[in-house]
Parts: sequence; structure tokens; C-alpha cells
Amino acid sequence: MDFLNTTSDLTSKLYRILMKLSYRGVAHDGTPQHDAMKVLLMLSGIIVETALVFDKPDEAAHATLESISRHLGTPPNAGLLGHRTLPPAALIDQEVEKGRTLGRQIFEEWLDCSFEFHHNLTQITADIIRTWEESGHRRADMLRLLSECVYRGMAFEIAAQELCDLIVERNVGHTYWTLGESISALSAVAGLKQAYAEQASQFFGTHSGTEDLDSLIYTMTQEAVRLGVPAGSDWRFGLAANDVPVSAPYELIEALLPACDDFFMAIKMYSDEDQAVACAKAAGRMLAVTAGGELPEIEPVIAKPLAIAAITDTYKSVCMERISHVK
Repeated sequence: MDFLNTTSDLTSKLYRILMKLSYRGVAHDGTPQHDAMKVLLMLSGIIVETALVFDKPDEAAHATLESISRHLGTPPNAGLLGHRTLPPAALIDQEVEKGRTLGRQIFEEWLDCSFEFHHNLTQITADIIRTWEESGHRRADMLRLLSECVYRGMAFEIAAQELCDLIVERNVGHTYWTLGESISALSAVAGLKQAYAEQASQFFGTHSGTEDLDSLIYTMTQEAVRLGVPAGSDWRFGLAANDVPVSAPYELIEALLPACDDFFMAIKMYSDEDQAVACAKAAGRMLAVTAGGELPEIEPVIAKPLAIAAITDTYKSVCMERISHVK
């Protein structure tokens, strides 16, 4: 790539890391192949992470995308996205989080000049998108996908934090929920929203069954682990056997769901799938608050299966028994 010879060592390093992480193999003509969507998702994570440095991260992210658009000389494609143009929401979050981690590692070397880092980031992002035109990817389309991923990554981050604040203020502070009940409630709402998303997917003919639930659980567990909960292998310790009837905590769901729905309407997050990811991330953070550190409020071996049981039992209740009285 010619532009690697004109950019700083750090941005060249960033480019090479992105290419390594997105490598898919070699084409018939010997050309290395890369997963463009994975690159876009990780770039989105870096943009989100750098935007969070500013007082108004949503405005900073929007300004970054506008800067990239100016570099490319085109606005993003404004057409409607297909039902599965983007990866599932849980996968978006996972890859964006990888990008955020990469961004933190690179950004540490630019603490004295964050604006220069921001400038180089927008330049290299535009250069990468521009080179994809050789493979038939229009820059306006790639810019639209990048924008969608950035906005979702930012929304997941903000929503997870706001939902944690909401449940602490509304339930722990006023209705005297325990931390365990708070974890169960957030996890259960995540499972509920994922079940509704699955039903919508069946309508569109893209139903993937428990694979999406597993991805959602991974989102929750990784958020908890990132923030200090021991990883281990005890997430399902003590769970009921498969032949035991599921027991979703509907009382907790009914108490929390209206506030969650009001919040999602306020931030214009209308997709059940996106809402499920936001709730799962929030549950992971509540797990970290409750079961992290040297003196946890609840031992991890208890808190972790509590969350898994709530999310899976609620999901199974809605998907398998079509229970809908809570919505």
C-alpha cells in the first residue's frame, strides 16, 4: 500500500494489525483476502473509543465520520439497508469491542497529541475504504456501513451504562431489589428481547436458533470478564438439568421492562436485537460490580449461573412456549 510510506509508524502498525486480524486466506491468483466487514467493525471500535475521550462522545463520533466523508469526497449511501446487511448485533458488539481494545493500546502512545491521532485515524480509514474500490466496493456503501457500526457501537456503550444507572437508582435505591435480583432482571430482559428478535427472524426466514442466544450470552460474559469477573468455567455451575421446566423471573421482568422500553424509545433504539445486546452488556457490568474484585458482594460461582439461568430460561419460555403476557 503506497499510503503506508507516507503515514506515521503507529498508523502503519494499526493498518498491519487490522489486516492480520481480518485475514481470510489467499485467492486463486495469490492475492491475500481480508474480511472487509471485520475491518469496518474494528475501525468502528477505534472510532468509538477515541470519541469517548471527549465530553460529548456522540458528537465526536459524528464529527469523525464527517471528516472521513470529506477525505473520501462522498457522503454515505442514504439508501435503506437490507434485513441482514449488517452482522447480528451481538457480533457487531464483539468486534467493536476488539477495536476498542486495539484503540486503547495504540492510543496510549498518543496521549500527548490526541488530535493528531484523530487526524491520522480518519486519514487511514479513508485510505482503506478508497483501496477497496479496486475490489468493487463503492466508497459510499462502505462509509454507510462504517457509520452504522459506529453508531451502534456507541449506542451499546451508552445504553449499557445508562441501564446500569437506571436499575441502581430505580430498583436498588427505591424498591430495594438485591444486587442478585438486579442481575437476574437485566439478564432476563436481554433473553426476552432476544426471543422477540428470533420471532422476527423467523418471519424473514433468517432464524438461527440458539446460535444467536449463545452469542448474546458471550456478549454478557465478556463484558463481565473485561471489567474484572474471573473468567473460569463455572458459568453454568449448578444450573437445572434440561428435563427441568424453565422458570423465567417474570415478576422481575414486569417490574423492569416498562422502564427499559421507555429508555430505548428515548434513544431511538427500536430493534429488539439491539436492545437485547444493550441489556446483556448492562447485565455483564452489574455482574462486574457484584462479583468482581477481592471482596465481591456475591461470590462469582453464585452470581454467574444466576445471570445465565435468567437469560436462558426467559429466552426458552418465550421461544418454546410463546408466552407473551409481559409485552
